[in-house]
Amino acid sequence: MVNIASGNDVVTLINVFTVSPENQQKLVDMLLEATQATMRHVPGFVSASIHKSADGTRVANYAQWRRAEDFEAMLRDPRAEVSVTIRRNHVANSNVGFVAIAGCDLSVSPCAWLFGSEPG
Repeated sequence: MVNIASGNDVVTLINVFTVSPENQQKLVDMLLEATQATMRHVPGFVSASIHKSADGTRVANYAQWRRAEDFEAMLRDPRAEVSVTIRRNHVANSNVGFVAIAGCDLSVSPCAWLFGSEPG
């Protein structure tokens, strides 16, 4: 279960995918399937939350891992091939990075700023 709090002892990965509107739900389904079938069984996985933009052009994966090394090991794991499939099938382009919580206001969606929503 996702727990967003400063001092939480996890690493957070935000992966923002840019998609054509006709591929948005396909990508959401691929990420949800990969999370349920594979990722949740990979050592070090904590949680994943999939978000989609109202305009259909972006999908964000907000994932938490115990350590960055656990995430990097997953990338080498043949069971976790969803990112390769996404790139191979040209479903989406992505921009990925680890982030640290600088502050937390739980009244705002953690990905609202990604999609241009105004807080509140």
